[in-house]
Amino acid sequence: MDPQTAVLIIAHGSRHDEANADTFHVIAGLRQRGCYRVIEAAFLELAQPTIAESAGACVRQGATRVIMLPYFLSAGVHVERDLRAHCEQLAQQFPGVDFYLAQPLGRHPLLLEIVAERLGQAEEAQQGDSTSR
Repeated sequence: MDPQTAVLIIAHGSRHDEANADTFHVIAGLRQRGCYRVIEAAFLELAQPTIAESAGACVRQGATRVIMLPYFLSAGVHVERDLRAHCEQLAQQFPGVDFYLAQPLGRHPLLLEIVAERLGQAEEAQQGDSTSR
Protein backbone atom coordinates (compact mmCIF):
# COMPACT_ATOMS: atom_id res chain seq x y z
CA MET A 1 0.00 0.00 0.00
CA ASP A 2 1.35 3.37 -1.02
CA PRO A 3 0.15 5.71 1.74
CA GLN A 4 0.26 8.69 -0.59
CA THR A 5 -2.00 7.16 -3.26
CA ALA A 6 -5.72 7.80 -2.93
CA VAL A 7 -8.59 6.27 -4.86
CA LEU A 8 -11.53 8.31 -6.07
CA ILE A 9 -14.42 6.16 -7.29
CA ILE A 10 -16.60 8.30 -9.56
CA ALA A 11 -20.17 7.33 -10.38
CA HIS A 12 -22.69 9.24 -12.46
CA GLY A 13 -24.98 10.14 -9.58
CA SER A 14 -28.73 9.98 -9.16
CA ARG A 15 -31.48 11.96 -7.50
CA HIS A 16 -32.41 8.70 -5.74
CA ASP A 17 -30.34 8.01 -2.65
CA GLU A 18 -30.77 4.25 -2.96
CA ALA A 19 -29.06 4.34 -6.36
CA ASN A 20 -26.12 6.30 -4.93
CA ALA A 21 -25.91 3.85 -2.03
CA ASP A 22 -24.47 1.25 -4.43
CA THR A 23 -21.38 3.43 -4.86
CA PHE A 24 -20.95 3.84 -1.11
CA HIS A 25 -21.28 0.06 -0.77
CA VAL A 26 -18.35 -0.39 -3.16
CA ILE A 27 -16.32 2.19 -1.25
CA ALA A 28 -16.96 0.37 2.04
CA GLY A 29 -15.90 -2.94 0.50
CA LEU A 30 -12.69 -1.47 -0.87
CA ARG A 31 -11.88 0.15 2.47
CA GLN A 32 -12.29 -3.23 4.19
CA ARG A 33 -9.73 -4.74 1.83
CA GLY A 34 -7.18 -2.22 3.11
CA CYS A 35 -5.35 -1.78 -0.18
CA TYR A 36 -5.46 2.02 -0.05
CA ARG A 37 -5.38 4.35 2.92
CA VAL A 38 -7.68 6.90 1.28
CA ILE A 39 -10.74 5.89 -0.75
CA GLU A 40 -13.46 8.40 -1.52
CA ALA A 41 -16.69 8.40 -3.51
CA ALA A 42 -17.69 11.17 -5.90
CA PHE A 43 -20.51 11.84 -8.31
CA LEU A 44 -20.34 13.52 -11.70
CA GLU A 45 -23.78 15.08 -11.26
CA LEU A 46 -27.07 14.94 -9.37
CA ALA A 47 -25.52 13.83 -6.05
CA GLN A 48 -22.98 14.72 -3.39
CA PRO A 49 -20.06 14.72 -2.87
CA THR A 50 -18.85 16.23 -6.12
CA ILE A 51 -15.61 15.24 -7.80
CA ALA A 52 -13.95 18.47 -6.67
CA GLU A 53 -15.08 17.96 -3.06
CA SER A 54 -13.83 14.38 -2.88
CA ALA A 55 -10.58 15.16 -4.68
CA GLY A 56 -9.98 17.92 -2.14
CA ALA A 57 -10.64 15.43 0.66
CA CYS A 58 -8.03 13.09 -0.84
CA VAL A 59 -5.45 15.88 -0.95
CA ARG A 60 -6.26 17.00 2.61
CA GLN A 61 -5.60 13.42 3.74
CA GLY A 62 -2.10 13.57 2.29
CA ALA A 63 -2.51 12.12 -1.18
CA THR A 64 0.10 13.08 -3.75
CA ARG A 65 -1.38 10.69 -6.32
CA VAL A 66 -5.09 10.20 -6.94
CA ILE A 67 -6.41 7.37 -9.09
CA MET A 68 -9.79 8.44 -10.48
CA LEU A 69 -11.73 5.28 -11.28
CA PRO A 70 -14.90 5.77 -13.35
CA TYR A 71 -17.63 3.52 -11.93
CA PHE A 72 -19.10 3.43 -15.44
CA LEU A 73 -19.63 0.53 -17.81
CA SER A 74 -18.27 2.24 -20.90
CA ALA A 75 -15.97 5.03 -21.97
CA GLY A 76 -18.67 7.28 -23.35
CA VAL A 77 -18.86 11.06 -23.35
CA HIS A 78 -18.85 11.32 -19.55
CA VAL A 79 -15.57 9.43 -19.25
CA GLU A 80 -13.82 10.65 -22.38
CA ARG A 81 -14.82 14.30 -22.12
CA ASP A 82 -16.21 15.15 -18.70
CA LEU A 83 -13.99 13.09 -16.42
CA ARG A 84 -10.90 13.84 -18.47
CA ALA A 85 -11.68 17.56 -18.08
CA HIS A 86 -12.10 17.13 -14.31
CA CYS A 87 -8.76 15.34 -14.18
CA GLU A 88 -7.03 18.21 -15.98
CA GLN A 89 -8.73 20.85 -13.80
CA LEU A 90 -7.73 19.05 -10.62
CA ALA A 91 -4.12 18.76 -11.79
CA GLN A 92 -4.09 22.56 -12.24
CA GLN A 93 -5.79 23.18 -8.90
CA PHE A 94 -3.40 20.87 -7.02
CA PRO A 95 -0.05 21.19 -8.85
CA GLY A 96 1.82 18.87 -6.45
CA VAL A 97 -0.67 16.03 -6.94
CA ASP A 98 -0.73 13.55 -9.81
CA PHE A 99 -4.28 12.77 -10.98
CA TYR A 100 -4.67 9.65 -13.09
CA LEU A 101 -7.90 8.70 -14.86
CA ALA A 102 -8.27 4.90 -14.93
CA GLN A 103 -10.32 2.94 -17.44
CA PRO A 104 -14.04 2.40 -16.76
CA LEU A 105 -15.28 -1.07 -15.85
CA GLY A 106 -16.08 -1.68 -19.51
CA ARG A 107 -14.88 -4.89 -21.07
CA HIS A 108 -13.28 -6.40 -18.00
CA PRO A 109 -13.66 -10.20 -18.25
CA LEU A 110 -15.14 -10.54 -14.76
CA LEU A 111 -18.14 -8.48 -15.89
CA LEU A 112 -19.14 -11.42 -18.11
CA GLU A 113 -19.26 -13.58 -14.98
CA ILE A 114 -21.44 -11.03 -13.21
CA VAL A 115 -23.83 -10.79 -16.17
CA ALA A 116 -24.07 -14.60 -16.40
CA GLU A 117 -24.74 -14.83 -12.67
CA ARG A 118 -27.49 -12.21 -12.84
CA LEU A 119 -29.10 -14.04 -15.77
CA GLY A 120 -29.06 -17.26 -13.77
CA GLN A 121 -30.65 -15.48 -10.80
CA ALA A 122 -33.35 -14.07 -13.07
CA GLU A 123 -34.13 -17.51 -14.48
CA GLU A 124 -34.33 -18.99 -10.98
CA ALA A 125 -36.61 -16.19 -9.81
CA GLN A 126 -38.85 -16.63 -12.84
CA GLN A 127 -39.06 -20.38 -12.31
CA GLY A 128 -39.90 -19.79 -8.67
CA ASP A 129 -42.64 -17.34 -9.64
CA SER A 130 -44.13 -19.72 -12.20
CA THR A 131 -44.25 -22.67 -9.80
CA SER A 132 -46.10 -20.66 -7.17
CA ARG A 133 -49.03 -19.85 -9.48
